[in-house]
Parts: sequence; structure tokens; C-alpha cells
Amino acid sequence: MNRPTDRQKRTAGKEGMTTGLDNKVPRPWLAHYPPDVRWDKRYEGWPVPRILERSAIRWPDKVHLEFFGRLWRYRETWRMVRAFAAGLQAAGLKKGERVAIFLPNCPQYVITYYGVLLAGGIVVNSSPLYAAEELVHQLADAKVRFLVTINLDELMAKAEAAVAANVVERVIVTRLEEALPAVKGWLFRLFGGKRRASRPQDDRYDDWHRFLIDPDHCRPVAIDPDQDVAVLQYTGGTTGRPKGAMLTHANLTINAQQNRDFAPTAQPGFEVMFGALPLFHVYAMTIVLNTATLLGAEIALLPKFDLKPALDLIERRKVTILPGVPTMFAAMLESPLARRTDLTSVRLCLSGGAPMPMELKRRFEEYIPDLTINEGYGLTEAAPSVSSNPTTGGGKLGSIGVPLPATEIAIADLDDPRRLLPVGKTGEILVRGPQVMKGYWHAPEATQETLVNGWLRTGDVGYMDEDGYSFIVDRAKDLILVGGFNVYPRVIEEALYKHPAIAEAAVIGVPDARLGEVPKAFVVLREGCTLTEEELKAFLKEHVGKHEMPRIIAFRNELPKTPVGKIWRRALAEEEGGS
Repeated sequence: MNRPTDRQKRTAGKEGMTTGLDNKVPRPWLAHYPPDVRWDKRYEGWPVPRILERSAIRWPDKVHLEFFGRLWRYRETWRMVRAFAAGLQAAGLKKGERVAIFLPNCPQYVITYYGVLLAGGIVVNSSPLYAAEELVHQLADAKVRFLVTINLDELMAKAEAAVAANVVERVIVTRLEEALPAVKGWLFRLFGGKRRASRPQDDRYDDWHRFLIDPDHCRPVAIDPDQDVAVLQYTGGTTGRPKGAMLTHANLTINAQQNRDFAPTAQPGFEVMFGALPLFHVYAMTIVLNTATLLGAEIALLPKFDLKPALDLIERRKVTILPGVPTMFAAMLESPLARRTDLTSVRLCLSGGAPMPMELKRRFEEYIPDLTINEGYGLTEAAPSVSSNPTTGGGKLGSIGVPLPATEIAIADLDDPRRLLPVGKTGEILVRGPQVMKGYWHAPEATQETLVNGWLRTGDVGYMDEDGYSFIVDRAKDLILVGGFNVYPRVIEEALYKHPAIAEAAVIGVPDARLGEVPKAFVVLREGCTLTEEELKAFLKEHVGKHEMPRIIAFRNELPKTPVGKIWRRALAEEEGGS
């Protein structure tokens, strides 16, 4: 079966799917659903700040945030959120206006996030890794009014570029010192070695702490959770150029509830969440921030994942829930530090953001006994969590699990998305549930192509087995057409990870005069290992078909990563001159 053309995708989106699709959706997972989780639960959406308010009322003296030894208790966070919301309102922020958060992980991110939403604004998450041009484009597209950043040279330079381009009205600058118990030079390494910058003496810049005014001045804002957008989360999505996925208050609060309910062993008011995944990324925003806050958990924050400080934090704060991406678990696997670290407090490991190679999962679970990596699946347009293997045990190796409560998964024909496929057949994964976005910001055509008759077309290729467990084969756009045969990069990557010398692997398609495209593999060897291209190809002959064999193997010291830490195939394709 060939990959659908752009024209076919456009046509399918415009014609829509027949209502018969709704009546024919198989739900084989119902017979195999975790017995302590209700799939048919009906959820109520709330304004996002209510998550924090409820926990602050229930656990006022419980630690909410920990950052290098400094603690914020729930009552303190909630007071500062109300104070910041009051400051924004006093500065003229109106309901529905956009505020961009351009911060690494720090307590100011959390206070700003909930404060903007409490004031009635919309959060626009901006990656600190953006180039100035990318930041300017995003702020212009979102029509941002305020930008919140920190006094680090590189970020301030990009903020100044945004001011010069007239795409933001005001920049609110917080200081690193405001989050730390004491400023020590070694801490700056975790911020990429960036130096502190002085705030420009310009009326368009303000100090963050000056926005913390009397919390009693915060005016209530009427929020319709089902209709009002809470976050514009930019993504390449299923249709190319980055767009703002409009995630409503209901999308986000229901997804937090779904994640909580699917982990029935999580104890409210007890858990300690590991917080190194970047909060500006949708996975961490929902799991690390919203779900943890809903649970009344402590969030142990790090500005970024760095192995030694991360292991120190896990041991020092007795982390119980460890969310990560495959590259984080691979780094722990390769380091002897992990074996010397007391990880016995960790009861739940969650892997998301990118597919977990089966061999990496197996090796990690052998390396650190009594810890199981629980793999799930999500995407920005679904706020993001869609499915998971049961957190109470069981599940299937290589699977993304069963749908979360109130969520449905279906498999559609790649050439005709109106036609559902039976169990076991491979096609495009469709998702339906209360966490699916409202649409793309100012992009009606892209919305129409992606949201069809209540279903989200994910662009992921996979299948569902007879027990209702789904398996991802690959991204449709990453499919490699080798002489007319479909080749999935993930199949080759799984084979590469079986070699004991391989630490990381990625496969892309590159042009070929005779076959159209051929696979090219990029690999990083484990420390102390040697391997030749000929030896690796000889190994792969036992694991992949002739048409799947990489024609070229490139050995690298490292592979490009996205801000959340997953291997970035697109960057490799751009290096090769592709799109």
C-alpha cells in the first residue's frame, strides 16, 4: 500500500468521514481493560487554575515545588499565582490575550503559567532553544502581548529581537536569583553555562516581581472550559509547518484527570514527581505540572536533564514518579552512576515523547531491577495523553497500551481514511476523546484536514491487536518508499538497538536514482565499543529484509535531539538536503 498523497489527504479532510464510522468502531480493549480503572467514566472540564486551587485547599502545607533546596508549599504557590494574575490584570491583560512563557524549568514558570490562566489569558509556550527568528515568528503568529523570560544572556538577546521586531508589547523579566536559596556558580552549568544579563532600561521591559501585587486584587474571570482556549502549543502536527494547537481548559484538566485515574496506585498528597522534562513541552506540561499538581504531589524541578544532578535529585527528594523520554533512560543505562544511586523510592517510570525501542526497555529493566518503564502514547493535539500500558502491571512489550478512560482509538485505511480497518491491519491511527484539541490557531484548512467528524488523524501508522492494545509502526511522513515497497524507519531502528554496541540509532530516507529512496542509518556506539559498517550490516541481515537494509551507515558521536530530548529525525533529513 502506498503512502497517501497530499491531494488524497486534502480530499479526505474536505469530504469528511461518514457517521457510520462512529457505529462501527471496535472496542476490543474493553474485555482486557485494567480492572481498577473505569473506561466509560464521564469527565467534567474545569478552568486549569482550579487544579492548583483544589490542592492548595486540601494540602496547604504540602511541598508543591522544590528547586535546589528551596521549597514552595501549595498555599504559597497559590498565593503567588493570584498575586501575579492580579499584576497582569492591573497591567491591562484582558481575557483571551496571549502571554508567551520563554523560560527554562523554574518555579517562576509554574507561577506564570497558572497566573496567566487565572487572569483569563492564554499561555503560549515558547522553547528557550528557539533561535531569535523562530521566536519572532511564533510571537507574531500568536499575536502575543506579553513575553515572560529570565535574565540569562541568550534568552534576553532573543527577547530583545522580538521587541525590535515589534511582535510583543512588553517583556517581563524574572531573575534566576529569585528562584534559588543562594546563587552558586555551579548552578549555572544547568542553564547551559549562560551568564546573567541586565534588563534593558526601556519602558517596554518590566521586572517580574513587580507583578506580584496584592492577591486580593485578582478579579475572577468567567471561563467556559469546553470553549475557552488555555494554551497555544506549537507543533509541526500532521500537516507540516508549526501551528498553534488550541488546547482548551477542558482538554488540559480532563487529560490530567485521565492520567490520574489510569495510575490508581498513585497516592494523593504523597507522590514526588521528577521534573527535568521541559515544562514548555506538552508532555511535561500535562504530566509533570498539571497531573502532579492535581495529585497534590511535590514537583522536584531541574532546569534541564543532566545526569548527575538528576540522579542526585532522585535520591535526595525520594522521587516516586519518574517521567522521561527514551534518551533519558538510555543515558541512565550507560552510566555507572545510576547503579550507585539509590533509586528504590521510584515506583513508577513513565516513557513518552517518542517510541521506546523494545531492546532499550529490556536492557534498562535488567540494569535497574524492580523498575519497569511504562510506555504510553500521545501527541500535542491530544493534550497529549491518548493511551498507556496499565501502570499496575501487565501490558505488552512494544505496545502503546490501551486507550485512556473516555478515549477511543481506531485504525483507518491510509488511502481512504473513511474506511476503518479490522483488528490486526495496519493503517493510520485515529483518536477521539475529550482531550482532543479545539483546532489549529488561525489555520482552518489544517484543522479541517486533521479533525474529521470528531476524530483526530494522528499521522501515525499502526495497528490494534485482538486485545485492544495498539502498536505504532511509524510516522506516515517518515515512511520510506524503496522501489515501491513501504519501509518503516522504526523497524530498522529496533533491529539496530539489538546490537550490543549500539547506544542510539535513527533511520531516514535519502534519495536514490534507481529506487527513489533508500534507508540511511545514523548510529552512536556505546562507550568503549568499536564496530564497522560491514560488521553492522552483517548483523542486520538476520533482522531486516533486503529492501530494509540501510544502504549507508553513518557513525556519530551524538544525534540531534528535540527540546524534550527525543532523537530528531527531521534535523538529520535537513542535513541530507531533505525537507
